[in-house]
Amino acid sequence: MDIIDPILGIAEKLYSLCGEVKANKKRCQRLGMRVKALEELVRAVKMKGLGEYPAHVENGLSELKFTLESAQDVVKKYASASYLKRILKAYDQGDDFESLNERLNDAAQVLSLALQVDQRQKLQQVFQEATRWREDEEDREIDCLELQKLLQSLAEGNKERLDTMHEKMDSTKKDVKDIKAMLETLQKPSILIQDIREIKPEELTYDMPKEPILKNDNSVLYKGEYNKFTVAIKRYTYPRSTSPSQLRSIFKKEVETMKRFESPNILRMFGICVQQEGGPNPNYLIVMEFCEKGSLREVLDSQSKLPWDRRARMSLDAAQGLYRLHQSEKKFQVHGCINSRKFLVDTGYRVKLGGLELVKTETSLKKSKDRKSCSLCYSSPEQLENINNPYNKACEMYSFGIVLWEIATREIPFRDCLPEEVLKRVSKDKYTEPLPEDSPKQLGELINACRSYDSFHRPTAGVLVDRLRKVVEQLEED
Repeated sequence: MDIIDPILGIAEKLYSLCGEVKANKKRCQRLGMRVKALEELVRAVKMKGLGEYPAHVENGLSELKFTLESAQDVVKKYASASYLKRILKAYDQGDDFESLNERLNDAAQVLSLALQVDQRQKLQQVFQEATRWREDEEDREIDCLELQKLLQSLAEGNKERLDTMHEKMDSTKKDVKDIKAMLETLQKPSILIQDIREIKPEELTYDMPKEPILKNDNSVLYKGEYNKFTVAIKRYTYPRSTSPSQLRSIFKKEVETMKRFESPNILRMFGICVQQEGGPNPNYLIVMEFCEKGSLREVLDSQSKLPWDRRARMSLDAAQGLYRLHQSEKKFQVHGCINSRKFLVDTGYRVKLGGLELVKTETSLKKSKDRKSCSLCYSSPEQLENINNPYNKACEMYSFGIVLWEIATREIPFRDCLPEEVLKRVSKDKYTEPLPEDSPKQLGELINACRSYDSFHRPTAGVLVDRLRKVVEQLEED
């Protein structure tokens, strides 16, 4: 167990660093408390051994070490004198904390296998899910208020400098613009504290009968507004047999499950709305978060400038969405159809995983229960070789590796290849499409690991998040 002493050393430094930060103080302090609890847990493992599941505990220790190193990098930027520009550059208010806390929770669950029952109960009090979510939201609100005050004072200071620093006019104007954009973001209500519920028709405003954003055989998508949020509103376009009461019953059962997916990197569901309920043909609407830039594929096909640090940040966002899904309750552990059109891109190029809409509610509104089907380009070698191979997280990680390749190249995977050609290249020739010559080495290594022919060599979503975060930190420093 040579890894334990290095872990303890990193944990002590991280705990100390959490007390020195200049921004996001509450969340850093909370992170420090959880690190301290894990430090005590690691010391207990050192004294009492690895327990009944040594292989799992050893793997947990290895992942914990990397997570703590990743957390150290995140906290350092908030202890840095230049932290403000880095926050503005990354369009980031500290949302890294959410995935860090989830990763620490994962480590706590694995390492608790080596503990006695009474010790496990003590640990669970620190990492209990409901308590964590409440504490983290309270900390976030306090940190946002403090950052808002600081940004406001800096904005006012920059305005004064405009009158006296003509030679730096353009740079200062840009600083003011960036600060104003961040202030506007901070002043908006948090999307994560909005309940998923039945929405009254009068609470919605949308562009019908104007031109919709998107049409398909089953529904029409509009841009609208709900609770001061710009939202996407899906209206079904054919007669339905489902009654409003049946729909409400299905929806209420599904809401608790959907709450488990709440994350800045998963498309947010606000709820359902029934219009003209007493009439012969009521309208059923599903209300969801609106992403200004459209799908990830649309962004990659556009003329938008995507330097490597931005592409790495987008990759991290997407990985955090997948991780949140994979570490949720068992029956929702996989998405089932990962591709670049299932990810949406919001302001600031933040990427969110979609396709997790109110699945049961939506199915009850559709004519048939369509099975998810994805292009062969995203299918793992084991699936291509054996149609009966069970779909699991490793298969999904291969699909995600293809998405990361798309972000790196902006190309369409296996463009113009026939299905039989894809099958031969991937499963027979063990071929992976090349990355750009100028792609950062560590980012390329991660993308190739996700696309490994052997599923054993593909990282888990949690490990991928930790490693991508380190890549992002390095690229943003450069």
